[in-house]
Amino acid sequence: MQNPPILKQENDQPLSLLEMKLSDESVKIETWFRKQWGDYQVPFTTSVDIRNAGYKMAVIDTNLFPAGFNNIHATQIPLAHLAVQHYWQRYLPQCEKIVLIPENHSRNAYYFRSLLVLSSILTKAGFDVRIASIDPTVTSVKTIEVEGGGEFTVYPLEHNGNSVHIGDFKPCTVVLNNDLSEGIPEILTGITQAIYPPLALGWASRLKSEHFLHYQTVCHAFAELLSLDPWLLNPLFRNCGDINFMEREGEDCLAKHVEFLLTAIQKKYDEYSIKDSPFVIVKADAGTYGMGIMTIQSVDEIYAMNRKARTRMSVGKGRKPISSVLIQEGVYSHEIVPNNQAIAEPVVYMLGQCVVGGFYRLHEGRANNENLNSPGMYFEPIPFAGPCNNPVLNDAKSRRLYAYSVLARIALLASAYELRKVL
Repeated sequence: MQNPPILKQENDQPLSLLEMKLSDESVKIETWFRKQWGDYQVPFTTSVDIRNAGYKMAVIDTNLFPAGFNNIHATQIPLAHLAVQHYWQRYLPQCEKIVLIPENHSRNAYYFRSLLVLSSILTKAGFDVRIASIDPTVTSVKTIEVEGGGEFTVYPLEHNGNSVHIGDFKPCTVVLNNDLSEGIPEILTGITQAIYPPLALGWASRLKSEHFLHYQTVCHAFAELLSLDPWLLNPLFRNCGDINFMEREGEDCLAKHVEFLLTAIQKKYDEYSIKDSPFVIVKADAGTYGMGIMTIQSVDEIYAMNRKARTRMSVGKGRKPISSVLIQEGVYSHEIVPNNQAIAEPVVYMLGQCVVGGFYRLHEGRANNENLNSPGMYFEPIPFAGPCNNPVLNDAKSRRLYAYSVLARIALLASAYELRKVL
């Protein structure tokens, strides 16, 4: 799909004004970002999910171990090579050999394609790359044939002293594409080689609520720069720990925070004369893959949850129990594909500080207030037309993509705040 049309926007005018504001202030914005990158190291791989309601546009999730590189438009791949070279030249200029660590137990053909693309990006950026598994059941070399063409080899990772290696291949850097939902593996502890992202940013340790505290801080600073209401870019949120959906423990805590948020959202809707009904998204405070997520429009729904719903909210990826949740302002997605009414949300990919592309996640079976990261979703690549830091002011598509790049980099800066705490 070389030039996908801009998706239909049901509440276009207010968003167009926001997009125009960001585009008109692009020089000020880029100057501000340049200063931030001078002060903060950013994660190596990042993807950002954005929801576009028309009257506001906000990041709803930030992933430091993204799959989906196979959905980046082919025209953006050369930019990805340059982004990798720029990142490594700045932070580890002597590095030549990289071990790439994939997810454990995956049989997902799309994930294999993503892994092949990411490995190819690193290789074509000038690095000697091996893919090595930390799954203890992988004890021999395996060749994986990728649906659609291509293959890669997976090696069992070895640990000796204070380093990891594959036979006589000793990397200077370990790149994680495994989100560590199952915990920090012993094989990667105590090694002297650099690990990107650091182990402490895996889902065994990281919390979404902490990320969104940082995101909120960055949003307020950015909004002050442009004299904007930060709510236009920032989802309100609360978090609730010590919850057990199966035992119905923590329900009152959850209900209290949901009621608080619904009231706060309605107040903002009244301020902007928005006719939509407020809702919140409750999601596991750690983890990914779209698991452990539900939409709530009324406190009564919490107490009325049936056993099936409570079971669904009890465990996340790898059957890890959910004991803490993020309660986040729901942001409607008013972008749709006109011919089939599929609800859409943009996902932006970055390597280092560079936006290297992205895609629309689409779902025909979901409403515009529901989680789209679920079975039945599909993807359309977004070819960013030219550098994302140089919007074409008389082009609506360019303005929108620039707005997405701004939101993604605000989330990236929030992730840099997280990174600074663990370095």
